[in-house]
Amino acid sequence: MNKLVDGEWRTDIDDYTNDDGEFERQETNFRDRVEDDPDARFQPEAGRYHLYVSYACPWAHRTLVIRALKGLEDAISVDVVDPYRDDGGWQFTPEKDGCTPDTVNGSDYLREVYQAADPDATCRVTVPVLWDKQEETIVNNESREVLRMLDTEFDSVAEHDVDLYPEGYREEVDRIIDDIYDPINNGVYRAGFAGSQEAYDRAVDDLFDALDHWDEVLDDQRYLADDRLTEADVCMFTTLIRFDHVYHTHFKCNVQAIHEYENLWPYLRDLYQTPGVAGTVDMDHIKEHYYTTHPDVNPKRLVARGPDLQFGAPHDRDELPGALPTDLLPLA
Repeated sequence: MNKLVDGEWRTDIDDYTNDDGEFERQETNFRDRVEDDPDARFQPEAGRYHLYVSYACPWAHRTLVIRALKGLEDAISVDVVDPYRDDGGWQFTPEKDGCTPDTVNGSDYLREVYQAADPDATCRVTVPVLWDKQEETIVNNESREVLRMLDTEFDSVAEHDVDLYPEGYREEVDRIIDDIYDPINNGVYRAGFAGSQEAYDRAVDDLFDALDHWDEVLDDQRYLADDRLTEADVCMFTTLIRFDHVYHTHFKCNVQAIHEYENLWPYLRDLYQTPGVAGTVDMDHIKEHYYTTHPDVNPKRLVARGPDLQFGAPHDRDELPGALPTDLLPLA
């Protein structure tokens, strides 16, 4: 695992799994907040903030989905790193399809952005990164917190009147996000990066128990929090959209494919077809990243060809109670 240690880039750090062979995700370091408050250090302003993302990363993908649903594309700019990550970490390769240069800091590697924010940083270099162009620093690199800020603090500069953390649902949304994180969002990584059979088996059992549960929940309700599209659905979406193409094969999560579930599969198609969401999905970047970046999992770096899934196929989920916010309804 590669990381910054006292501001220096190290490629010899081995803290991937614990003594039981279980994958352990590292904590993020930058945890400031943008707040719609006149006394806040970081206030929501159009053009002030910038996102560094990878289309391949489900955590970064969350922020792109929120940005699209809220209509923040003009207010918050974005740069996209190369899906292939070598010993140098996330890299800017504008000559590659779907990638961009670092238009804000002119960096070649994302680690240079972290070093600009904190020359003595000791941390992993991850996406997403929310950067403040005014103060020239990282505000936050924890996806759940960036997601929440984009949803709740930028209404004054958002083009869509969309609330994904609505009053009356907040406690349930937080509970669901917590409930799906370890067994599903992180569970696929716990399985894929397990260092022992026992750790893998625990992760797979947790993962498919949770998927079975939510498939049952979705039998008679359109969204995870009943009849409202919320942040919880965004957090579920970015794992499910990758599942059959990479997690099922690459991470050995092959007990069942999402397209074999009675309710999760049409639910996934419903979310994909929500206006703005499909444009955030780059399956070429997703597949290239996973199959080529983890040589300990896939030594020959061969990219699996299938499956051929029709995310745009009819889903009939709109027959269940609940509707999209008016600003997300397709124009007649």
